[in-house]
Amino acid sequence: MDIQWGSDQVYKVGGKMFAVMGGPVAQDGVSFKVSDVAFEVLTETGRAIPAPYLARAKWVKFDDLAALDEAEVVDWLTSAHGLVAAKLTKKLRAELGLA
Repeated sequence: MDIQWGSDQVYKVGGKMFAVMGGPVAQDGVSFKVSDVAFEVLTETGRAIPAPYLARAKWVKFDDLAALDEAEVVDWLTSAHGLVAAKLTKKLRAELGLA
């Protein structure tokens, strides 16, 4: 976790972001990478909105993390981590113990 853009908590794997919380970019909510299908379902049902600045990369934003089911959030963040980690090089995944 790094602090970027003032006060955003930016979570990364292999130097690539998979989640952002708080601060001006996340607009005091939480944003994270999701699959194409999850992006469509979450945004079309109104559970989440397309994340500002990151929607084209299939990121969603929730305004209030505390209002969400904890187990579901853990699953989403685990999935976000996996989606981003899968795009890292084999060498970097091996170095990070993800291979």
